[in-house]
Amino acid sequence: MRDELLTIGRFARLCRLSVKQLRHYDDTGLLAPVRVDAGTGYRYYAPEQARDALTIALLRGMDLPLAVIAEALAAGPERRAGILRAERDRLAERISRDRARLEMLERLAEDGLPGYEVTLGREPERRLTVVRAVCTPAKIGAAVEESVRRLLPVLGRTATAWEPPLWGLYPLDLEERMEIAVGTQTPHGKHVSGLELEVLPGGLVAETVHIGSYAHLSLAYHALFAAVHERGLRPRAPVREAYLVGPAEAPREELMTRLIVPVQESTACPR
Repeated sequence: MRDELLTIGRFARLCRLSVKQLRHYDDTGLLAPVRVDAGTGYRYYAPEQARDALTIALLRGMDLPLAVIAEALAAGPERRAGILRAERDRLAERISRDRARLEMLERLAEDGLPGYEVTLGREPERRLTVVRAVCTPAKIGAAVEESVRRLLPVLGRTATAWEPPLWGLYPLDLEERMEIAVGTQTPHGKHVSGLELEVLPGGLVAETVHIGSYAHLSLAYHALFAAVHERGLRPRAPVREAYLVGPAEAPREELMTRLIVPVQESTACPR
């Protein structure tokens, strides 16, 4: 059988890989040689292992994690297709985020930081009917969309009208696992079965309006929180977004979002 096997060097040349790569694949359990000589430690591979080796190299070239590649190699055709589609979706999401960052950098390079008018005012108490979700900062957009899909059908099945706009509620700190909420006001704060009630106390707030893509909301938040701290105010949760003009009503460059941060005056704050 040994005569039918290939040394690691010959196998590496056959697969257009390096010996170092093959050793790494063996060490990580991704592609083990058929035989290892007990005396010399030499590795030997079967020619039919070339397909797996080439597949590993192909997927590594696309930056797939070794654990995902191992799972794909061990799976049947249907399961393998599902694994690769999931990686495709993650790549598409990363490309979308990178494209948004690129657009923002181009905007900053051409125009500098945009100007936002930040004002102080008093916000009334609001009673919102909401759904909640837990997500990472990178998944906020998807979590909001899913929450809207959960919220609106429930409202539509009731006789209770709801008052635009939709609201988003967010924590001050964007932690790896954070709770958000999406909701709307109902007349007189009427409770809707199957949904939760969130009471937002009234009080002093700092606010601004962002016109444009949600991907660029961080520019507005930059201006808003800078103004809050420059005025000696302390921000409080939850941060609120009111979607005055949403995606169903206008192209993304015309979206209008009101950003509101409840604030607390400090003793040093001028009146």
